[in-house]
Amino acid sequence: MKEIFQYGIDALTVGKTIAIASGNMKAVLNDSAIKKIQRSQQDVDTIVKKNKTVYGINTGFGILSNTRISDIDAATLQYKILQSHSVGVGDPVPAEIAKIMLITKVHALAKGFSGVKLETLERIIWHIENDIIPVVPEKGSVGASGDLAPLAHLFLPLIGLGEVLYQNAKYQAQDVLNKFSLKPIELVPKEGLALINGTQFILSYAVKCVRRMHNCLEAADIIGAMSLEALTGTKAPFDERLHELRPFSGNKLVAQRLRILLKNSDIMQSHVDCGRVQDPYSLRCMPQVHGASRNAWSHLKELTETELNAVTDNPIIFSDNDTISGGNFHGQPLALPLDYCCFAAAEIGNISDRRCYLLLEGKWGLPMLLMNDVGLNSGFMIPQYTTAALVTENKTLCFPASADSIPTSLGQEDHVSMGSISGRKLHKVLDNLEFILAIELMSACQAIEFRRPFKSSEILEAAHGYVRRFVSFAEEDRIFSEDINKVRNIIHDFSFVEKVNEFANEKNLYLNQGYENAFCL
Repeated sequence: MKEIFQYGIDALTVGKTIAIASGNMKAVLNDSAIKKIQRSQQDVDTIVKKNKTVYGINTGFGILSNTRISDIDAATLQYKILQSHSVGVGDPVPAEIAKIMLITKVHALAKGFSGVKLETLERIIWHIENDIIPVVPEKGSVGASGDLAPLAHLFLPLIGLGEVLYQNAKYQAQDVLNKFSLKPIELVPKEGLALINGTQFILSYAVKCVRRMHNCLEAADIIGAMSLEALTGTKAPFDERLHELRPFSGNKLVAQRLRILLKNSDIMQSHVDCGRVQDPYSLRCMPQVHGASRNAWSHLKELTETELNAVTDNPIIFSDNDTISGGNFHGQPLALPLDYCCFAAAEIGNISDRRCYLLLEGKWGLPMLLMNDVGLNSGFMIPQYTTAALVTENKTLCFPASADSIPTSLGQEDHVSMGSISGRKLHKVLDNLEFILAIELMSACQAIEFRRPFKSSEILEAAHGYVRRFVSFAEEDRIFSEDINKVRNIIHDFSFVEKVNEFANEKNLYLNQGYENAFCL
């Protein structure tokens, strides 16, 4: 039986959000949440009946906040805000992102401070449960009055407008409503504004980034350890005593993981008296570099989970006599850590590329370019061109979107976060990082085979064996892009990290033990 999550009541986490989106957890509105939703909607009704002037209920929006709207037009205003703000452009966001937007919006509105009808929330949940996902263009949000444009597109189907994805095809929303004999929702005062005010576009990208980046960080430690083995590096720089002298949590975790990953390695034992004094930084400083990126990730996870349980609407309805028009919709709290993680993810790619280069140099007993017959063959020289290109592309994506602000709404919204761009940009960096790590993994697996008959640790041999299910040892040149894509796929679908973790756990070697709260999902 599926675990039940209660919208507006339980604490939402990144893991639970992904579970709801994937159908592995059922999310419901319980009686307590329903009562809060209904009370808040009644408060809005009372405000309208008392003829009180409250932003967004009976006024225009943004610079038009001082324009009074008649009671007759108050409901029409809610339709118009969805129509007028649907100005997104570009490709549609991935369906999973749009679905997470629906989930996180329901959770925020179900807390009972937004004045929406129960019927409206039930219709959004119907979209989630039936995988009828609105088509949302990726560009158009400045991340300040919430993600206005993408959220407007997200909720057009509620009023029978816009497009939806259903059973892997695109339809007009009204056609799908007709198929299910459903009528468009009749919005009441405040509802349109409540639907489009919020950070759910930025937040949904943050949720996905937290999961994807965590997977890349886990993979980077494993792959880095394999490269170190192939290059006959030393594990001395991962000594626990060293890292207690500079006790950053991320550094300590990575050092612990590397110690466990390299435990009882025959390759490591084979060169204990080789006379090498120090390894290059890309090997020796993995705890410091990977660890710093871990710390950045941990900060993003913490802030994302705060936002997952926040109310980012405006105005906030505490009661019919107590409303506050504030700035909870401003995306800056997520924009900054998303940009920070752009740098952190890019740096993992940077150090990975350096290890790729080291593997090609023909030093420490490895053949140049990781092939015996080079000249006729180029070996693994050209895949490193790709890592170099991707690393540089990531550098160009590291300009922080949150460092910019362009006034909108004729100056009423004079400082914006641009956090939507930060989130989309981080996804591009992670796309590139997965390919960089794939090329290092492919190269490290090739190099380790030149160390035979010595074997690495049990965990790393299991990692090597899993890769070899998809890509074989290269005796000569071939179309390496095919190999790269295959290895990237097992990183992208999380299976590489999952298989290594499963094997380690079976051996009672728990790579993240003691750090689960801060560094696990």
